Parts: sequence; C-alpha cells; structure tokens
Amino acid sequence: MLVFVSLIVLVIWLVLFFAWGNFWQIWEFDSDRAQFPAPPEWPRVTAVVPARNEAASIEAVIRAFAAQDYAGGFSVIVVDDHSDDGTARLAFRAATDTNAASRVRVISAPELIGGWTGKLWALHAGVNESAAAEFYWFTDADVVHAPDTLRRLVSRAQADSLDLTSLMVLLRAETFAERLLIPAFLYFFLMVYPPKWIADRNSRTAGAAGGCILLRQAALKRVGGLAAIRDEVIDDCALARAVKRSGGTIWMGLTRASQSLRSYEHFSHIRDMIARTAFTQLRYSPILLAGTLVAMILTFVLPLALTFSANIRVWPFALAAWCLMTASFLPTVTFYRLRAIWAPLLPLAALFYTYATCLSAARCWLGRGGQWKGRSQAANH
Repeated sequence: MLVFVSLIVLVIWLVLFFAWGNFWQIWEFDSDRAQFPAPPEWPRVTAVVPARNEAASIEAVIRAFAAQDYAGGFSVIVVDDHSDDGTARLAFRAATDTNAASRVRVISAPELIGGWTGKLWALHAGVNESAAAEFYWFTDADVVHAPDTLRRLVSRAQADSLDLTSLMVLLRAETFAERLLIPAFLYFFLMVYPPKWIADRNSRTAGAAGGCILLRQAALKRVGGLAAIRDEVIDDCALARAVKRSGGTIWMGLTRASQSLRSYEHFSHIRDMIARTAFTQLRYSPILLAGTLVAMILTFVLPLALTFSANIRVWPFALAAWCLMTASFLPTVTFYRLRAIWAPLLPLAALFYTYATCLSAARCWLGRGGQWKGRSQAANH
C-alpha cells in the first residue's frame, strides 16, 4: 500500500513540475528593463492608495511616489480609511516635504456601507475622485516602489495592450518565521495562479497581486466598476477575473524593486495573514477544505515522511518527489536571496499553511472571518 501511495506522490510531482504552467519559474519583471519601448504618448495615471492605520509606512510610500520618473500626467490619491493613528496627517506632511503636494491629495473615505469590503470601498472613493485618468495604479500603503516602476508598467501595458498589469512585490523575509514561510506564500500563490496561464487568453486562470495593479480605466468601466466586485475579500484576484472574463488581457510578474514594508516578525502574524482569506479562497466550502487538506498532506508532507519510512521500497519514489519539490521551490528561495538550505524545508511550511487554513475555516464558522485592522471583511456565504 505504501509503495502505491509513494508512486502517486511521485506522479503528482511529475505533473506539477513538468505540466503545471511552469509555475515555479520566476517571471521577474526586473529583467524586462530594456524590453519595452516608450509609448508615443504617455497616458495620464492616477495612483489610488487605500490607507487604514498606516502611520508606520505612509511617509516612505509618499516619498517613493514623489520620486517616480514618469513623463506623463501623474497624480496620487491617498484614501484615509478612518485611521486613528495620524495616517492622513503624515501623508500630507510627506507630500509637502517632497514638493509633491500639487500631485498628492489626501481624502477621507465615506462611511462604509453594507455590501462592500473596506479596501474596495476606499478604492471606489479614490476612483470617483480621478475620472480623468487613463490608467489607475492601485497600490497598498505599505509598498515602496522604485523610481522607474510606473514608467515600466505603463510601457509594458501599452506595448502589449494589457488591460491589467500586476506585480507581486517583494515581501519581507528577515526573521526566522518570515524566511521559512514568506517564500512559501509566494510559491503557493504561483501554484494556484501560474503566471503563464494568467497571461494566456485561452486559459480561465486569472490572478493579480493587490500591492501593485495598473488598470486601464476602460477595462474598469467595461466590468461595471469596482461595484461589480464590492463584496470580494480577495479583491485583487476577483478584479483580474472580472477583467479577463470581459475579454481583457492581463499579466502578472514579480519584482524586487517594489518592496512591502510590512513585517511579519512572529509565526502568529503570518498565521493570521493566511487565515484571513484562506477559507474564502476555498469559497467557504467544507468539501473543498477537506480536499485541500488531503492534497496538502499528499503533495507536500508525504514525500518527506515516506523518505524516512521503514519500508525501503518507497524510498526511491518518495525521495524523487521530495527532490522535485525542492528543485521547484529553489527559484523562489533564490528570488528572496536566501540560502538553498531553506528549499528542502517546504514540507514544514506546508504543514503550517495547512494549520492556518483550518484555523481560517474555524474562525469563519465562529463569525470571526476576514478580520483586518479591527474590521470583519468576510463575505456573505
């Protein structure tokens, strides 16, 4: 029986490694610096930044906006989402200090109404204040972008006629918990949303990274505006799905040049980050939850466990599966500039993510799902 199970595990990894959209290959945006020419005319872009209690990072974010090397019209709207830590004041001060006050506006989000998640309501308020933009740049209030980020995003979007161009920004990986679990977060995301399939017009896969989305205004109008996804907790992927279903072209890559300032110093911080949306990703389905748990154990835990089994007949299959897993994870570890020794530890990260997914379901059933900064954002289900 164990030999049969180990053979199944190996087949799973052969499929994932060779036939799952090459998800493990890093599509790094930074390598495309010279690939896309400047458009004949630079379109007008408005960055919309929803900010809720982001005093720790908002000044650095505004300074990075002020340093953007972009030849077209560019403005920034920071939507203060009822912060109580002085976020709006600090954003205004940073804009003044960098001589960018004429391009940076700080507005207050209206009171949240029923049926909307907080972030989408704030983005909606920002969009309503920037009707003249040809592109919206949705980005988080803890992400600092390199000076050429917007210029390269627009160049790519115009050259490839993209409706939605997204970048997975570099998350912090400094503490032990971050080094063990943050690269795995990126890896699992790419496994669910292989960039090759995202870019394929004939594929149903649609994904995006909410920390950096360049969206064509015409595409947003075509899908019915943000109101069309107003109750989505995983708003970035929901937006990408809506754009693609409407006939739009989307693309997602990775970058080191744009970095998140948010830290996840302890395991509990990463646990809560995963638990906030994991059960939502499974559409609140107990059946999908059970299937996911079985798949995680079978795919990530058993290759390691069976490699140390007393039954030597399972060793070749289990070890081969573990080696394929490690080889597929190594590019992500390298992307984070970590030592290769972290790559074989993916099964441990998978166990943690399995636990956090179960916790996500439990919290949802207890009415505490989608918690973020004191606000429950769980959709109706």
